[in-house]
Amino acid sequence: MSVDLFAGIAVSDYPRAMAWYELLFGAAPSFFPNDREAVWEIAEHRYVYIETRPGDAGHAMHTLFVTDLTGWTTAISGRGLEAADQQDYSNGVRKVTYRDPDGNEFGFGGNVGRTSAPAGATETS
Repeated sequence: MSVDLFAGIAVSDYPRAMAWYELLFGAAPSFFPNDREAVWEIAEHRYVYIETRPGDAGHAMHTLFVTDLTGWTTAISGRGLEAADQQDYSNGVRKVTYRDPDGNEFGFGGNVGRTSAPAGATETS
C-alpha cells in the first residue's frame, strides 16, 4: 500500500508565507497546484503545503522527525529564522519549534541522546 501525505497550513498572506517557508525549508516550492497554494516535497511522498485561507490561519501544528536535527536547525538559522521554542524530553528527543508570521507552528524533532527513533516514529532526512 502506498501512502502520500499532504500536510496543509492555512495562511493569511500568501507571498509573505511563501517567503517564510522558503527560508524554513531552504528551497522554493516543488510545485503550485493553483494560485493560492504552494507545495514543498519534504521527502518522497511527503508534502507540506500552504494555502491562502485567512480565516483559518494560525492554527497548524506540524512536526518532522529528522535524523540530523542539529543540521536542520543550523541551516534554518543560517537562513535567518530563529526557533520560537525548544523542548528536551527525558527519552533523548529534542523538539525545536518555529512559528510562521500567522503563528502556525512547525517543529523539527530528533534524537539527541540516543541512536534510534522512538517506537512508531518515522525519520526523514
